[in-house]
Parts: sequence; C-alpha cells; structure tokens
Amino acid sequence: MLNIAVCDDELAIRMKMEEILNRYPGYPCRVRLFENGRQLLEDTESFDIVFLDVDMPGLDGIQTAGKLRERDKKVKILYLSAYQDYAPSAFLVHAFAYLVKPVQTEVIWGQLDEAIEYMHLEEPKTVLDFQTTEGRIRLTAEDIVYFEYMERKVYIHTEQGCYGMSGRITDVAEKMEPFDFYMPHKSFVVNLYHVKAIKGAEVTLMNGCVLPLSQKKAAAFRERMNVFLLKRI
Repeated sequence: MLNIAVCDDELAIRMKMEEILNRYPGYPCRVRLFENGRQLLEDTESFDIVFLDVDMPGLDGIQTAGKLRERDKKVKILYLSAYQDYAPSAFLVHAFAYLVKPVQTEVIWGQLDEAIEYMHLEEPKTVLDFQTTEGRIRLTAEDIVYFEYMERKVYIHTEQGCYGMSGRITDVAEKMEPFDFYMPHKSFVVNLYHVKAIKGAEVTLMNGCVLPLSQKKAAAFRERMNVFLLKRI
C-alpha cells in the first residue's frame, strides 16, 4: 500500500486529490490530508509520496520540502502549483515532478506509475512464500498487516484478504522479526509499519483494526515500536 500525503491550503484541491488517489488503479493508496506545511512537518508518519502545493501561507512548499528532505531522503515529492515560475526552485529539493494546476486525473496516475517504478528500482522488496490452505502464495512483508493464531491455525491478514495456514505463531514471529514484525499478544504478530497508535491495552492499526496488547508484552512491544520509528526518521 502506498502511503501518500497531500498538502495544499485549498480544501477543494485536497478533497479532489483524495478522490483521484483513492481511484488509482495501479496500487492501493492510503491518503492523508494537510492544509499547510507546518502541519505536515509536525506529523511523525513516513510517506512514500507527498503531493505538495508551492504557494501556501506560512511555510511555502519549497521551505516545507527542504525540511522534509532533512529527515527523509527517499520520499517522492510531487509539486502541485498554479505557477510555472517556481519550478527551478522545486528541483533544488530533488522534486520528482512539478505539475501545473489544474492537473488531469490521468496525469496524476501516470506520475504515480513512474514514482512506483523508481521506488521499486531503489528498494527491491523481499518476496516471502507461504503454504496456505488455498495453496502457495507469495507476499511482500509490506503486504501483510498482521498474523493471528486462532483455532489451531495461523491466519495471514492482508489488505487484499485473509489466508489460513498450519503452524505455530511463535515460529511466524521468529521468521518475520527481521521484517519489523513483533508480538503484542501471544495470539498476534503485527507489522509495525501498519501500527497507527498504541493506547492502554490496545494496538490500533492503519486499517482501523484494534488488537489486544497484553500486559506481559506491552513494555517490549512499545520499545520495539520506538526502535522502528527511529529507523524511519
């Protein structure tokens, strides 16, 4: 799943971009909206792609991108602007593209296609094999949201569906730990990339699922989550 931010001071632009991105046929997208650069920079989440307006009050798009680049060298920045004049400054912060408003849906989708192609070239992803009750399947670690042990089976929960397989959840945890998975509870192994919040005895995921956090594992899980977040800064 692509993690995308849209930062624009015009509500109509933000809503239109969200609608276009949610219809993108090439890859599932999770879209976050921000109305100014400071709001975007205060958010601690890492994004694959940022659509950024140039002319905004307070921090403009060029200043925002400069600060964003200080903490994330890999994020793809795609500018949205009503003016062509800012283009030279935009590429000083290694913008991936500079699009002049109004931008057609097909143009945005085409730029996403190119960005994804570059991302795959830069970061080849490990494909993992699993023998499930439906047969052998191949998934990247990012595809998997969490594993669940229930009724003597391990279930692989992905954004696209759920697959059952035999085995022990502790063996799954050991296999997936190098890919930033960790156990918040004896019956679950969670992809830390998909964790949205940890509060009390619950772990909330990006897709809205809420999983239990056992008292016995809480301290270790929080510490592992902190290590994961520090790696992504």
